[in-house]
Amino acid sequence: MTARWPDPDRATIGRYVASLDLRSMKSRTCYRQILHGFQDVAERYEALNQEVLLAWLRESAIRRAASTLLHRTRIIDRFLERLVEIGAIERNPVAALRDECNIKQCMPIWRALASRDPEQALAELRQPRPFGSVLGEMMAEHVAIMRRRGYKYTSQPLLLLRFDRFLQLHPGPETEPLSAMIDRWAATNVTRHHTEECEKLKRVFAKILRHRDPSMPVRRPDSRPRKEAAKQWRKPHIYSPADVRRMLDVARTYPSPRVPLRPLSVYTMLLLAYCAGLRRGELARLDLGDLDLQGGTITIRQTKFFKTRILPLPDSVVVELRAYIDARRRAGGSQDARSGLFWHERGDGHYTPEMITWLLSDVIRRAGLKPLRGKTGPRVHDLRHSMVVNRILEWYRTGINPQDRLPFLATYLGHRDINSTLVYITVTQDLLHYANERFRAVGAPCLNLGQEARP
Repeated sequence: MTARWPDPDRATIGRYVASLDLRSMKSRTCYRQILHGFQDVAERYEALNQEVLLAWLRESAIRRAASTLLHRTRIIDRFLERLVEIGAIERNPVAALRDECNIKQCMPIWRALASRDPEQALAELRQPRPFGSVLGEMMAEHVAIMRRRGYKYTSQPLLLLRFDRFLQLHPGPETEPLSAMIDRWAATNVTRHHTEECEKLKRVFAKILRHRDPSMPVRRPDSRPRKEAAKQWRKPHIYSPADVRRMLDVARTYPSPRVPLRPLSVYTMLLLAYCAGLRRGELARLDLGDLDLQGGTITIRQTKFFKTRILPLPDSVVVELRAYIDARRRAGGSQDARSGLFWHERGDGHYTPEMITWLLSDVIRRAGLKPLRGKTGPRVHDLRHSMVVNRILEWYRTGINPQDRLPFLATYLGHRDINSTLVYITVTQDLLHYANERFRAVGAPCLNLGQEARP
């Protein structure tokens, strides 16, 4: 049976510190001092609760030192989690406060406890419970139904949660109809984007109500808010082949003295983002086993719309991938088929989508295509747009009718139909020129057929 904590002989702390495999004696001593100090305080109280945390913060004299607070509270957090795992305590008091406030991180709890008025700080930190409004049960049930039917259903729940939070913070009359609730939410923000969100919310609730009562008439969607919001969308930047070559050169020489493999990793990410039109999440989820160098293909698994697709790659891209795999192996990368294709030593060996976006954005900045600061300028996702436009331009140059190839391009990109692919076709001067030339050669003669048939 596991001993309860605090234990008189303090063996729990000794075993815990020994299990951490800390490299230096200084680190082990630091951990012991902090944990023994925390147990000194805990032994004076009958229960391990918020009072213990407040007393430890007072006696540790770290209430106003942000860096010290971060370091020491992390040590306490991990120790308390271990105590719960081994059954030495019933509940972690920090986790209890976190659940009470409906937040995921521990650090905001510690900052609130370390403030001059902990109760007021905790009250300000508290977030409404998810789906806790008068419509919460109905919304949560709908999300569960859609996911049981096989839909990912990720963006709609976020919209419903924002509306749910509004209803909890700004409750209306008990008999308030749904339309009045949505109108109140619409009045909080008059931007075009929020108007479009309200239209999306109406569509979701129309679906919810029809699920509950199939006899209800189908609601006709209003396309005007989306068209108005689209006027504010940023126009995609189409990278020229020269721009792409410049970015690839920058990626090859990317400064990374501590991680020698990173420049080649960034170069290969950029290559696949442009040549295969991969999304950032698809790059992040690639495993070593998804690459088939013999067949010259790469497998993109379970992405948007639950699609898995096998993409053929140009020979030049396969050569670069082979060079990257060799360098990855020499750098000590895992050879397990389930390890990340873009491997690094920390975490689970995968780059996150956010890290990939940051790295590729930095390459775009260093290539002089994006301002050094801010979100303005070309984006990483514009590489996907550029792949589509440049591919269509190449078809025009070689005499291929792009209309015949759009279904293949849609499949390559992982779209449900060509309508999604059409969104990526940004009209450039070159594209307009080649389209006009094709019409002049193929379409214009058809306009004179009537005149030629006259006697």
